[in-house]
Amino acid sequence: MSDLPDHTSAIIDAIVDHVGRSTLPFQRAHREEQHATAFWFNELVETTSEGEVIWQYLVTASEPARVEMAEFTLRPALCAPVMSAEKLMMLEFAEGWTHLGDLGVAVMSSTGLHAHGARKGWHWTTDEITDGIAATEQDIAGIGGSPVPAYLLGHVNDGDGSREQAVVIGRIKRSGDGGIRWIGDVPQGCVGAPVFIGASLGGDSFKLVCVGVALTTDAHHTVAAFDRIRAALKAIPSNSTPAPGTGSRAGEQKRRWWQRRS
Repeated sequence: MSDLPDHTSAIIDAIVDHVGRSTLPFQRAHREEQHATAFWFNELVETTSEGEVIWQYLVTASEPARVEMAEFTLRPALCAPVMSAEKLMMLEFAEGWTHLGDLGVAVMSSTGLHAHGARKGWHWTTDEITDGIAATEQDIAGIGGSPVPAYLLGHVNDGDGSREQAVVIGRIKRSGDGGIRWIGDVPQGCVGAPVFIGASLGGDSFKLVCVGVALTTDAHHTVAAFDRIRAALKAIPSNSTPAPGTGSRAGEQKRRWWQRRS
């Protein structure tokens, strides 16, 4: 994949226009810690004669998902009608996540989120990282040892509680162990955010690709790639339901996790 310096503005515009409403900031409830970003992902399970079967997840990094109580900051664009409350507190938060092996990634079925909105008389109006944007094995294989421009879409913690969304520009490359490394800063609050590239299609054309999930270690920043995330999701037992309007499976979650805070 070649550098696309002339396409930076176009790639940022594509990210904001197509998946700008896919991210959701959260933190440990009542404390100024474990600030992170989650995002909505639609996994295409199968295509049948009746249409596509999709499972919908919230995706983030594993470590911030381990807190027992968390609160999401609601953006007006993510729900209709617009909520008067700015925070949504979630009890037993850690129990709602499935950790994908050693990837450093956690996923949560969106069933409880949609059920909460329906009970309260509103619905989510999000964008999602779709199967067509999430990186394939071929996309990941195309990332080599030479850095290429990359873009992180996360919610920065500036200390004022606003958790504004930002596109953070950096680079990614293949590391010595075969993983993907993020070169640049990951601002506080952006762990768990989706990372994108604009894969060249020749000329002035490019394809928007979500490479994976931004993680951190003591030594450097890494990106959990979507080819491995896809493989891990296929191994999850069929104990959750797809998003409303898609195919159905048994085992809908009954626990009510959500409480609204004003």
